[in-house]
Amino acid sequence: MYAVFEDGSRQYRVSEGDVVQLDYREAEIGTRLEFSRVLLYQGGEDTRIGQPTIEGARVLGEVVDHPSTKLYIQHFRRRKNYRRLRGHRQPYTAVQIRYILLPGMEPPPAPAPTETPSTPTPAGETPGTPPAPPASMGETAPGPSNPTSTPLPGNPGQG
Repeated sequence: MYAVFEDGSRQYRVSEGDVVQLDYREAEIGTRLEFSRVLLYQGGEDTRIGQPTIEGARVLGEVVDHPSTKLYIQHFRRRKNYRRLRGHRQPYTAVQIRYILLPGMEPPPAPAPTETPSTPTPAGETPGTPPAPPASMGETAPGPSNPTSTPLPGNPGQG
């Protein structure tokens, strides 16, 4: 099953689960986007061609990334005093296609945020207190408290 939709004077052929690079949109990661200009739908034996669009058909996607690290290009010619540094990267929005919906179809509801299971606390401890350190952490090896301050044998100038 696939669909062809139009966004920003470009046409995209997508299936559910595809990730497409669209022109940049100011949308948070995880935001659901809806594309209503569906030009063609093909699913098994069912083929629908819009004239110019299929009324009521939608493609739903979710913003997954905004890749926009600048690309630097450096030109250098030795012994000619020629150095050029330019950079550009067109901003895009990566959208993962979740659903292709025909007229009359409703999308599944957005998943509710799940609670993280809390770890059980050992008996005798309250959840807000930090665990007691092991007994071996407090013990130190015998010796001087600051080994760099004691003079080394055979080197009287240090100390």
